[in-house]
Amino acid sequence: MLRRVFLILIFSFFLVSCGGAAPAPTEAPVVPPSATEAPTQPLIADTPTPADTSTPQPTNTPLPTSTPAPTSTETPLPTLVLPTEVVNPPVRSVWDGTPTYPGDSASGYAFRVTYAPEVWALTLDQFGYPALGHRTLSGCVISVTSGRGLPPSMNVEHETLEAGEVTFDVGTAYENGVKKFATFTGGDGRIITAFQVSFLEESDSCLADAVVVLSTLRSIPVSQATPAP
Repeated sequence: MLRRVFLILIFSFFLVSCGGAAPAPTEAPVVPPSATEAPTQPLIADTPTPADTSTPQPTNTPLPTSTPAPTSTETPLPTLVLPTEVVNPPVRSVWDGTPTYPGDSASGYAFRVTYAPEVWALTLDQFGYPALGHRTLSGCVISVTSGRGLPPSMNVEHETLEAGEVTFDVGTAYENGVKKFATFTGGDGRIITAFQVSFLEESDSCLADAVVVLSTLRSIPVSQATPAP
Protein backbone atom coordinates (compact mmCIF):
# COMPACT_ATOMS: atom_id res chain seq x y z
CA MET A 1 0.00 0.00 0.00
CA LEU A 2 2.70 2.46 0.87
CA ARG A 3 4.54 1.54 -2.25
CA ARG A 4 1.52 2.49 -4.35
CA VAL A 5 1.16 5.85 -2.64
CA PHE A 6 4.81 6.56 -3.15
CA LEU A 7 4.58 5.79 -6.87
CA ILE A 8 1.56 8.10 -7.24
CA LEU A 9 3.48 11.01 -5.64
CA ILE A 10 6.46 10.46 -7.90
CA PHE A 11 4.18 10.40 -10.94
CA SER A 12 2.48 13.65 -9.84
CA PHE A 13 5.79 15.48 -9.43
CA PHE A 14 6.81 14.26 -12.89
CA LEU A 15 3.69 15.74 -14.48
CA VAL A 16 4.20 19.08 -12.74
CA SER A 17 7.80 19.36 -13.87
CA CYS A 18 6.87 18.59 -17.49
CA GLY A 19 4.12 21.25 -17.74
CA GLY A 20 4.39 24.39 -20.05
CA ALA A 21 6.09 27.54 -18.83
CA ALA A 22 3.91 30.23 -17.34
CA PRO A 23 2.85 32.80 -19.91
CA ALA A 24 4.94 36.04 -19.90
CA PRO A 25 3.15 39.14 -18.73
CA THR A 26 1.49 41.00 -21.54
CA GLU A 27 3.12 44.45 -22.31
CA ALA A 28 0.79 47.35 -22.79
CA PRO A 29 0.70 48.50 -26.42
CA VAL A 30 2.50 51.72 -27.24
CA VAL A 31 -0.03 54.33 -28.22
CA PRO A 32 1.36 56.94 -30.75
CA PRO A 33 0.76 60.56 -29.84
CA SER A 34 -2.27 62.16 -31.31
CA ALA A 35 -1.72 64.26 -34.41
CA THR A 36 -3.55 67.16 -32.77
CA GLU A 37 -1.48 67.10 -29.58
CA ALA A 38 1.06 69.94 -29.55
CA PRO A 39 4.61 68.71 -29.09
CA THR A 40 6.26 69.63 -25.87
CA GLN A 41 8.32 72.88 -26.32
CA PRO A 42 11.69 73.11 -24.62
CA LEU A 43 12.14 75.83 -22.05
CA ILE A 44 13.72 79.04 -23.34
CA ALA A 45 16.46 78.81 -20.74
CA ASP A 46 17.33 75.32 -21.99
CA THR A 47 17.61 76.40 -25.63
CA PRO A 48 21.06 77.82 -26.45
CA THR A 49 20.99 81.08 -28.45
CA PRO A 50 23.29 80.90 -31.46
CA ALA A 51 25.96 83.64 -31.48
CA ASP A 52 25.62 86.26 -34.20
CA THR A 53 28.62 85.60 -36.43
CA SER A 54 27.45 87.80 -39.30
CA THR A 55 29.82 90.63 -40.30
CA PRO A 56 28.22 94.05 -39.66
CA GLN A 57 27.70 95.97 -42.86
CA PRO A 58 28.89 99.60 -42.95
CA THR A 59 26.16 102.19 -43.15
CA ASN A 60 26.29 104.72 -45.91
CA THR A 61 26.74 107.94 -43.91
CA PRO A 62 26.86 110.95 -46.22
CA LEU A 63 30.03 113.02 -45.90
CA PRO A 64 29.60 116.64 -44.89
CA THR A 65 29.42 118.94 -47.86
CA SER A 66 31.98 121.70 -47.74
CA THR A 67 30.33 125.10 -47.78
CA PRO A 68 32.24 127.67 -49.81
CA ALA A 69 33.47 130.64 -47.83
CA PRO A 70 31.28 133.68 -48.31
CA THR A 71 32.64 136.16 -50.76
CA SER A 72 33.09 139.55 -49.23
CA THR A 73 31.07 142.07 -51.19
CA GLU A 74 32.03 145.66 -50.69
CA THR A 75 29.00 147.80 -49.96
CA PRO A 76 29.40 151.21 -51.53
CA LEU A 77 28.87 154.13 -49.18
CA PRO A 78 25.91 156.37 -49.93
CA THR A 79 26.65 159.46 -51.94
CA LEU A 80 27.03 162.55 -49.78
CA VAL A 81 24.50 165.31 -50.27
CA LEU A 82 26.53 168.46 -50.92
CA PRO A 83 25.08 171.90 -50.34
CA THR A 84 24.67 174.11 -53.37
CA GLU A 85 27.67 176.30 -53.96
CA VAL A 86 26.90 179.89 -53.09
CA VAL A 87 27.44 182.74 -55.50
CA ASN A 88 30.74 184.53 -54.93
CA PRO A 89 31.93 182.17 -52.17
CA PRO A 90 34.72 183.23 -49.85
CA VAL A 91 38.24 182.29 -50.83
CA ARG A 92 38.59 180.14 -47.73
CA SER A 93 36.15 178.53 -45.31
CA VAL A 94 36.89 176.75 -42.05
CA TRP A 95 35.87 173.42 -40.55
CA ASP A 96 36.11 173.27 -36.74
CA GLY A 97 35.58 170.11 -34.70
CA THR A 98 36.38 168.10 -31.60
CA PRO A 99 39.71 166.17 -31.63
CA THR A 100 39.17 162.43 -32.00
CA TYR A 101 41.81 161.69 -29.36
CA PRO A 102 40.60 163.84 -26.45
CA GLY A 103 42.75 161.98 -23.94
CA ASP A 104 45.89 163.02 -25.84
CA SER A 105 44.70 166.58 -26.45
CA ALA A 106 44.70 169.65 -24.22
CA SER A 107 41.32 170.36 -22.69
CA GLY A 108 39.33 173.27 -24.13
CA TYR A 109 40.75 173.11 -27.67
CA ALA A 110 39.19 172.25 -31.01
CA PHE A 111 40.75 171.54 -34.39
CA ARG A 112 40.44 173.80 -37.43
CA VAL A 113 41.20 173.14 -41.09
CA THR A 114 40.75 175.60 -43.95
CA TYR A 115 39.38 174.65 -47.37
CA ALA A 116 38.39 176.20 -50.67
CA PRO A 117 34.56 176.15 -50.93
CA GLU A 118 34.67 175.83 -54.72
CA VAL A 119 36.55 172.53 -54.28
CA TRP A 120 35.05 171.17 -51.04
CA ALA A 121 31.68 171.39 -49.30
CA LEU A 122 31.08 170.93 -45.59
CA THR A 123 28.30 168.34 -45.08
CA LEU A 124 27.46 165.24 -43.01
CA ASP A 125 28.76 161.75 -43.70
CA GLN A 126 26.70 158.52 -43.62
CA PHE A 127 27.11 158.36 -39.83
CA GLY A 128 25.91 161.90 -39.24
CA TYR A 129 29.33 163.44 -38.53
CA PRO A 130 30.66 166.56 -40.27
CA ALA A 131 32.79 165.81 -43.33
CA LEU A 132 34.18 167.52 -46.42
CA GLY A 133 32.95 166.24 -49.77
CA HIS A 134 34.78 166.99 -52.99
CA ARG A 135 32.63 168.81 -55.51
CA THR A 136 34.15 167.30 -58.67
CA LEU A 137 35.71 163.96 -57.58
CA SER A 138 32.90 161.52 -56.83
CA GLY A 139 33.39 159.63 -53.57
CA CYS A 140 36.31 161.77 -52.42
CA VAL A 141 35.57 162.55 -48.75
CA ILE A 142 37.52 163.80 -45.73
CA SER A 143 35.95 162.60 -42.47
CA VAL A 144 37.01 162.31 -38.83
CA THR A 145 38.15 158.92 -37.57
CA SER A 146 40.10 157.15 -34.83
CA GLY A 147 42.17 154.00 -34.58
CA ARG A 148 40.41 150.76 -35.46
CA GLY A 149 41.24 147.26 -36.68
CA LEU A 150 41.41 146.13 -40.28
CA PRO A 151 40.40 142.82 -41.90
CA PRO A 152 43.24 140.34 -42.59
CA SER A 153 42.92 140.96 -46.33
CA MET A 154 44.19 144.54 -45.94
CA ASN A 155 47.66 145.89 -45.25
CA VAL A 156 48.78 149.40 -44.38
CA GLU A 157 51.85 151.35 -45.45
CA HIS A 158 52.97 154.20 -43.18
CA GLU A 159 54.84 157.42 -43.92
CA THR A 160 55.29 160.76 -42.20
CA LEU A 161 53.95 164.07 -43.50
CA GLU A 162 55.22 167.34 -42.03
CA ALA A 163 53.34 170.57 -42.72
CA GLY A 164 54.61 173.51 -40.70
CA GLU A 165 53.92 172.83 -37.03
CA VAL A 166 51.78 169.78 -37.83
CA THR A 167 53.13 166.26 -38.19
CA PHE A 168 50.92 163.48 -39.57
CA ASP A 169 51.35 159.73 -39.56
CA VAL A 170 49.83 158.75 -42.90
CA GLY A 171 48.57 155.19 -43.20
CA THR A 172 47.55 154.07 -46.69
CA ALA A 173 45.41 150.92 -46.71
CA TYR A 174 45.59 148.43 -49.58
CA GLU A 175 43.43 145.41 -50.34
CA ASN A 176 44.76 142.94 -52.90
CA GLY A 177 47.14 145.64 -54.11
CA VAL A 178 44.38 148.21 -54.60
CA LYS A 179 44.52 151.47 -52.66
CA LYS A 180 41.32 151.78 -50.60
CA PHE A 181 41.71 154.78 -48.26
CA ALA A 182 44.26 156.73 -46.19
CA THR A 183 44.31 158.01 -42.62
CA PHE A 184 46.07 161.12 -41.34
CA THR A 185 46.77 161.16 -37.60
CA GLY A 186 48.57 164.09 -36.03
CA GLY A 187 48.42 167.48 -34.33
CA ASP A 188 50.19 170.70 -33.51
CA GLY A 189 51.37 169.86 -30.01
CA ARG A 190 48.10 170.79 -28.24
CA ILE A 191 45.68 168.42 -29.98
CA ILE A 192 45.83 164.99 -31.59
CA THR A 193 43.14 164.13 -34.10
CA ALA A 194 42.70 161.85 -37.11
CA PHE A 195 41.05 162.09 -40.52
CA GLN A 196 40.22 159.49 -43.14
CA VAL A 197 40.36 160.26 -46.84
CA SER A 198 38.11 157.95 -48.83
CA PHE A 199 37.78 157.71 -52.61
CA LEU A 200 36.19 155.66 -55.34
CA GLU A 201 38.26 156.76 -58.33
CA GLU A 202 41.19 159.05 -58.97
CA SER A 203 42.73 158.28 -55.59
CA ASP A 204 45.90 160.29 -56.28
CA SER A 205 43.97 163.45 -57.20
CA CYS A 206 41.72 163.05 -54.15
CA LEU A 207 44.68 162.58 -51.81
CA ALA A 208 46.55 165.56 -53.30
CA ASP A 209 43.57 167.89 -52.71
CA ALA A 210 43.06 166.44 -49.21
CA VAL A 211 46.68 167.11 -48.24
CA VAL A 212 46.17 170.79 -49.14
CA VAL A 213 43.30 170.95 -46.62
CA LEU A 214 44.84 168.87 -43.83
CA SER A 215 48.12 170.77 -43.96
CA THR A 216 46.23 173.77 -42.54
CA LEU A 217 45.35 171.90 -39.30
CA ARG A 218 45.79 173.90 -36.10
CA SER A 219 44.21 174.09 -32.66
CA ILE A 220 41.89 176.88 -31.52
CA PRO A 221 40.05 177.56 -28.25
CA VAL A 222 36.62 175.96 -28.17
CA SER A 223 35.12 179.41 -27.59
CA GLN A 224 36.27 180.45 -31.07
CA ALA A 225 35.06 177.34 -32.90
CA THR A 226 32.45 177.63 -35.61
CA PRO A 227 29.39 175.44 -34.88
CA ALA A 228 29.15 172.31 -37.00
CA PRO A 229 26.45 172.27 -39.70
